[in-house]
Amino acid sequence: MKNKKIIIIGVLSLFTVGNMNAQKKPYLDKNKTVEQRIDLLLPLMTLEEKVGQMNQYNGFWDVTGPAPKGGTAELKYEHLRKGLVGSMLTVRGVKEVRAVQKIAVEETRLGIPLIIGFDVIHGYKTLSPIPLAEAASWDLEAIKKSAAIAADEASASGINWTFGPNVDVANDARWGRVMEGAGEDPYLGSKIGYARVKGFQGETIADLAKVNTIAACAKHFAAYGYVEAGLEYNIVDISNSKLYNSVLPPFEAAVEAGVRTFMNSFNTLNGVPATGSAFLQRDILKGKWKFDG
Repeated sequence: MKNKKIIIIGVLSLFTVGNMNAQKKPYLDKNKTVEQRIDLLLPLMTLEEKVGQMNQYNGFWDVTGPAPKGGTAELKYEHLRKGLVGSMLTVRGVKEVRAVQKIAVEETRLGIPLIIGFDVIHGYKTLSPIPLAEAASWDLEAIKKSAAIAADEASASGINWTFGPNVDVANDARWGRVMEGAGEDPYLGSKIGYARVKGFQGETIADLAKVNTIAACAKHFAAYGYVEAGLEYNIVDISNSKLYNSVLPPFEAAVEAGVRTFMNSFNTLNGVPATGSAFLQRDILKGKWKFDG
């Protein structure tokens, strides 16, 4: 039953609700466990609302700055009010986040809060060296602290989720995203990926309930650093030896650290798009590694 719950398991505890709301909607009762609240909520959701929780919109809204009137912006408002949006990107700051959360919580049928995501790559307000430069230090405690500071600042701005760490092992210096990872060594990359996850999320899964932590995301699963000619969204054709010894170890380390989310890579792997690869998604991630995020 775990997989059915991942859509909303991270959001039900984001807001305090009064006893009156809890009486009208038992799934809002904070005296119940998260599992109990999810079990009460899911049967009330329509199929459209469940699909909507998997829908992610970019923050193209009046509340975050100039935006076209009508058209796409108005359609997004309509979708949000219908409970057809589960998470949003690039909505930052207490004022902006509160504005969209207010719609999600107060104007939708079920009042499920949004998950707010943002690329917190090497700091939020306080900037650290780029990840590749941090990796060159081999200072795991400093790297972990860097991620913790970023989480502290980002969470204060209303962000719940970052798209890091990038644990891709870089194979080609021409690849434009070399700076986001820890370089070409899978051992060092594994240690740094583990440290970053702990920095963002805290030492245990329970620490995600704290106000100063954010959910981490291991990316890009898998072999994105091995795209031919270093070109984005290109093909990857590598041996199992290379895959198991160079590509996968940092991702497995992220799972061991308790990372809550994974991001698929934007390439084919040996002829199969990573997003549709049962080998990657089911056999390795969900099967061998028992990832339940």
